[in-house]
Amino acid sequence: MIDDSNSASQRIDERIAELGDWRGETLRQVREVILGAAPAVVEEWKWVKPTNPGVPVWSHHGGLCTGESYKSTVKLTFFKGASLPDPTGLFNSSLDGKVRRAIDFREGDPVPEAALGDLIRAAVAANAAK
Repeated sequence: MIDDSNSASQRIDERIAELGDWRGETLRQVREVILGAAPAVVEEWKWVKPTNPGVPVWSHHGGLCTGESYKSTVKLTFFKGASLPDPTGLFNSSLDGKVRRAIDFREGDPVPEAALGDLIRAAVAANAAK
């Protein structure tokens, strides 16, 4: 198996730079929290198509979350979000899904580092328990 985590990490760096605005800064902050909360996480770049440049994905014994950027949001989607504890109410999108949950960050929204770190650690634990 080819380890392309370095190239994926480089592609995430490039995406942050390409955005060049609040979305890039938000994605950078979210990534920093993810890497701090789960140092063994693997960065991946997935779902590249002619109509989509691809999406950053963070994994640890399975997918944890994706980090997509849109015109007015940076969306952090957790693969098993519906089963994760969210005592501070970070999830604010995809709430009707039976498996996934997401956090939509809009311009000016702070990145709640402690609560997001807890959510990342809960996602790692959920993957380890499978």
